[in-house]
Amino acid sequence: MTSYLIKNARVFAPEELGVQDVLLAGGKILAVGKDLGVALPDLETIVATGKILTPGFFDQHIHVTGGGGEGGPVSRTPELVLSELVACGTTSLVGVSGTDFITRSIENLLAKVRALASEGVSTWMYTSNYRFPPTTMSGEAAKDIFMVPECLGVKIANGDHRSSFTTVEEMLHLLADIRLAGMISGKLGVLHIHSGNIPGAFEMYEEIVRRGFPIRHIRPTHCARVQHVFDSAVKFAKAGGYIDITTGGSCCFGTPAEGIMSALDQGVDPKLITMSSDGHGSKPRFNEKGEMVGLAVCGIECNLSAVQELVGKHKLDLPTALRFITSNVADSHLISDQGRIKEGACGNALLFNEDLTLTDVFAKGRAMMRSGEILVKGTFEL
Repeated sequence: MTSYLIKNARVFAPEELGVQDVLLAGGKILAVGKDLGVALPDLETIVATGKILTPGFFDQHIHVTGGGGEGGPVSRTPELVLSELVACGTTSLVGVSGTDFITRSIENLLAKVRALASEGVSTWMYTSNYRFPPTTMSGEAAKDIFMVPECLGVKIANGDHRSSFTTVEEMLHLLADIRLAGMISGKLGVLHIHSGNIPGAFEMYEEIVRRGFPIRHIRPTHCARVQHVFDSAVKFAKAGGYIDITTGGSCCFGTPAEGIMSALDQGVDPKLITMSSDGHGSKPRFNEKGEMVGLAVCGIECNLSAVQELVGKHKLDLPTALRFITSNVADSHLISDQGRIKEGACGNALLFNEDLTLTDVFAKGRAMMRSGEILVKGTFEL
């Protein structure tokens, strides 16, 4: 396997480290420093003067097996392919299931997550979908977390007309199982929650926390979809909870980046904000009468676009903008070798031009894209 010595890049880890050399070998970041002298077989030196080097992006909400289905079988969206990830710098992901709990099995989700890992990216998953009790592989959510290395927790929906409308007691019981399974398996264990438009969900979380349950296990996503959800999410984050802003779905702001800036302006700790794409979910198209006239597939390039907008339009510093899609996601799941440029971390790295145009992608130490050309595609891509 080729090793890469990337020289003279301006490194953001995501904190700024200045101009450094970075050595990728054996699937890892082996060294970060100035004027590294390296002698390895099959070593390629990349002179990156004037370039920006960052961690690979970590997207914690992608429908890798496809989403949709609400409009019947014809509305099921297609599976994700590797080149889509490479094109937008996503080197790590958590696969999720959605509304369809019948034709989109959790076993199929696990198989797809493992296939993508074999093709070259770092992958995890949440068991279940929108339903309560959870849809699982083993018969119990806790067993899925314990027995499946890739399984980081459970996904359900709350406050949505398609959700199961759990009670506080039911959700607390599920959270306790997730927490215990995480403790036994050496994971954190999280409940990843699709947030719908129906009020009351965040009040449930507040009640659960008031009873003494740790807030860090409760993970709402789609937190900027409508104003009242966003307002509740800001309050939740100020109490110490993580909130996830969807970059590819509906948003009550002009753009998801504007939602993130609003949360920051209201005093939310930037360490508690993450963003994810909702990639390969279905996206309805409506005519001027409000009638649905078609479905599109949510892309995954929106995380990259959001970072570019945060820095370019809103003048947010690059380390903070990167944190939302790199180290915050890794830290929120206690995955220490992801989301950072540091010795011993997974060899995930991106190179950008100064205007934040993505040019090069490395995943697990392997060059996936060079000078804007995708080098590695999925098994069945033409």
